[in-house]
Amino acid sequence: MTGAARAALWRRQPQIVSFPDGARATEVYGFAGNSGRVNLEGQLLAGEGESETVFLFMHPTSTLQLLPMPMALADAGFHVLCAASRYAKNDVALIMEKVAIDLGQWVRHARDTLGYRKVVLVGWSGGGSLSLFYQAQAEAPTITRTPAGDPVDLVAAGLSPADAVIFIAAHLSRAETLTEWLDPSVLDETNPDARDPAVDIYSPDCPHTPPFDAGFVAAFREAQRARNRRITAWCQEMLAELSSRDGPEIERGFVTHRTMCDVRWLDPSIDPNGRKPGWCYMGDPRTVNVGPVGLARFSTLRSWLSQWSLDLSNAKGPMNAARIRRTPVLQIVNGADDAVPATHNPAIRAALATPDVRYHEISGATHYYLGQPDLLAECIATIDAWARERRLLT
Repeated sequence: MTGAARAALWRRQPQIVSFPDGARATEVYGFAGNSGRVNLEGQLLAGEGESETVFLFMHPTSTLQLLPMPMALADAGFHVLCAASRYAKNDVALIMEKVAIDLGQWVRHARDTLGYRKVVLVGWSGGGSLSLFYQAQAEAPTITRTPAGDPVDLVAAGLSPADAVIFIAAHLSRAETLTEWLDPSVLDETNPDARDPAVDIYSPDCPHTPPFDAGFVAAFREAQRARNRRITAWCQEMLAELSSRDGPEIERGFVTHRTMCDVRWLDPSIDPNGRKPGWCYMGDPRTVNVGPVGLARFSTLRSWLSQWSLDLSNAKGPMNAARIRRTPVLQIVNGADDAVPATHNPAIRAALATPDVRYHEISGATHYYLGQPDLLAECIATIDAWARERRLLT
């Protein structure tokens, strides 16, 4: 059956969720930021057949309805809801606590408006740590403020737990992943040309070349963590300064240069998997490192603390996995993932507190399954069998 014929078995149904919001300042572009409401958009991929279960995809900033996996699930007869947050395709001002609020609204929409009895969160890529964050707070909410001290009350939000979570091709979190990709050679955040040659691994003048020795890798990692903490401290200091002025300026945007630099991309012997050396999921890492689409390239002070700060973000994966105690979790690992480091999924697996965990690795699978229809089919079959075993599908 051709892709076009398969697509004819289901259709895209636009979905809109709208709810009031009392933000102190506009943080999303356009009408939504000025109407006193949050307006969320999504797509339901569903055929004519009925289902009591929907598989809900959400990423903090990406929209997922055109990716291979949601469409393959729909091809297989699943009902799939691809939901966007208020920060769709623009994470400059993203607050993870507000993304959890948005996901809670989609879970409520799936049950109360669309009529599904069971909701399975599918956390793909950056959606994995979001799903863990949401489910941990839905099971036992604790957060009432963001890391910047702004009120976002997840305790009072009434987040409804999902019936299960699928963690697939997913990393630890935005904060932890960014830290492992920060270029530690940057000496001056306002001047990306001022760099420490000793850790500037993309420079031909760097004294260290692949394969890197363990001592250099340890020093490189520590320098990455130190840079994240310097930026975090600056954000806190600037927010305190703005507050002390007691004026109209309460937020500030800034650029973080060179954020896509990892020894793993040049040395495949470090945390090995089946990835291609000299490459990352966005292309040549030397180009992406200085390009406009690198992680955290543009941010606000509050957003950095919420989604990128290694020490302050509430959305770190292992921390939230350890708080999920009763939800079934399926963890699917892509064996040649060029975006998710090989160490991340074992860390999540070790941290999960729920006794109902299934772990499945797809050998040779890349992040997007591009040109890998057989491996994508293995992924879908794994989900189908697991969901039926737990009576999530009938």
